[in-house]
Amino acid sequence: MLRVRDEEFAEFFSARFDTYRRIAHALCGNWSVAEELAQESFVKVYARWPKVRIESADAYLRTVLTRAFLDTKRRGLAKEQSVAEVPDSPVGGESAVAEQEVLRAALLGVPPGQRAVLVLRFVADLSVEEVAVALGCSVGTVKSQTARGLAALRAAYPESVRCN
Repeated sequence: MLRVRDEEFAEFFSARFDTYRRIAHALCGNWSVAEELAQESFVKVYARWPKVRIESADAYLRTVLTRAFLDTKRRGLAKEQSVAEVPDSPVGGESAVAEQEVLRAALLGVPPGQRAVLVLRFVADLSVEEVAVALGCSVGTVKSQTARGLAALRAAYPESVRCN
């Protein structure tokens, strides 16, 4: 029984880790922190794996990941870390890279709760209802946080970049 459980989880982990690491990166803007958040989330899901229904495992993992991110912001545990080497380099021309950096900086300027809603809605491509379940809030809260988050993102995103 334990072996089957471990094999199921190993398959789940290997199929999804990169996706959830990217979602975590969209939330926090730092690849090292994103990897830590993703790993922490998978560890928490593994601890509850026998009770997790496979059809809802992704939703559960998204909830755990988002709450882990929000907890670091609430407690002030998220610290910016310098690294000697950039772990990933984006593909594309220099103008695309520069635009991505501007967008990333603008997204990081959005308050953490609103950023979580934006990332779940537009990066993870979840419905309003799925985001509400993941964050443990009402559909109305998701809608208002989406509107406020988009307004904050537009305000932080330079007009010169938006017009190009």
